[in-house]
Amino acid sequence: MAFQQGLSGLNASSKALDVISNNIANSNTVGFKAGRTGFTDVYAAALNGAAGGVQVGIGSAVAQVSQLFSQGNITTTGNPLDIAINGNGFFRMASIDGTVAYTRNGQFDVDKNGFIVNAQGYRLTGYPATNGVVLSGGDPQALQLDYSDVAPNITSQLTVGMNFDSRDLVGTSVPQFDVNAPAPLDRSNLGGGGYNYSTTATVYDSLGNAHNLTYFFVKTATPGEWELYFQVDGAVPATALTNMVFDTNGQWVSGGDDVITLDFSASGADAAQNITLDFTNSSQYGSPFGVNTLTQDGFASGRLTGVTVGTDGVILGRYSNGQSRDLGQVVLANFPSPNGLLSLGGNLYAESPDSGQPIVGTAGSANLGLLSAGSVEEANVDMTAELVALIVMQRAYQANAQSVRAQDQILQTIVNLR
Repeated sequence: MAFQQGLSGLNASSKALDVISNNIANSNTVGFKAGRTGFTDVYAAALNGAAGGVQVGIGSAVAQVSQLFSQGNITTTGNPLDIAINGNGFFRMASIDGTVAYTRNGQFDVDKNGFIVNAQGYRLTGYPATNGVVLSGGDPQALQLDYSDVAPNITSQLTVGMNFDSRDLVGTSVPQFDVNAPAPLDRSNLGGGGYNYSTTATVYDSLGNAHNLTYFFVKTATPGEWELYFQVDGAVPATALTNMVFDTNGQWVSGGDDVITLDFSASGADAAQNITLDFTNSSQYGSPFGVNTLTQDGFASGRLTGVTVGTDGVILGRYSNGQSRDLGQVVLANFPSPNGLLSLGGNLYAESPDSGQPIVGTAGSANLGLLSAGSVEEANVDMTAELVALIVMQRAYQANAQSVRAQDQILQTIVNLR
């Protein structure tokens, strides 16, 4: 009798309903991959060379429940430590005891020790950084944010580019320069002494203390020549430097490329700090004075204020002093057969003999996808398709139940023969 066929159909349909229900239940689970039921028919073994044309199947069975690792939609969350994978790959996670797992769920946070972790406490792994340099290669390690202050950097180079107004007249007082008597706004009349222009730059000592370095410029009676003076934190008198000279085309010729030595020992810093000046990008045209560029290579100490993750997985730390540096790099892993991974629950997978060994690399390399910070990957469940499949499997289950009922009626008819 055909009870076995109907029973196998009921079991297979029930299993498919379980898979569909699980897909629907996880439609809002970040990084979830929908499952798919694969069926196979079942035949009894043919004995004594029985002709295949008269074989009747004995039902169906579930051959495999596989997962569809297609890309889910990327949704912005605003949390800088939420990371979505756009393409192939899994995040490589490690528990405290060293157990390695893999996931597509990029919802991360920072624990009390600075490790980047998921909801289960697994730590995100990657390549660490030392002094702002990522140490690529080697075994991935648990990524830990460094909250220590960034050491200050002493100013050793100051570069200024500006234009001096060639139309300015020369002052008549002797001496012409007087830091306490600046020129009037009418630059055509410098008879009262003072200076034509000034500009101030911030420089940093060996302890990261900021100091004001002010420059004063006075036009001389020699065409194309400007006297250059400086003072630190308003200290007087101002110190004279080499005069700056421009040619008849307004291009820099000489001067303004001195090395000055400053004494910041009063604040406990270096007593002999050398700063190389570079005014060589300056000009003298018939247009108003203006500072075009002003850069220096020093900065104060700073504390970590935030992090961002690049598409290549590099974690960039932002500091209160305006500086930034690399704190590490997230790695991804892929497998020859992702469907062979062993599901651990919690959106975690483990390597298995069927998945093959993990291929670890940085985002964007080989066939690994790119990362999107401040975003998560939604489940790839198509709710409409799942609801339709639910109806289909429900009808299949009912049809198999009718098959069992029909067989029961046939058996009952045979039993009632007289």
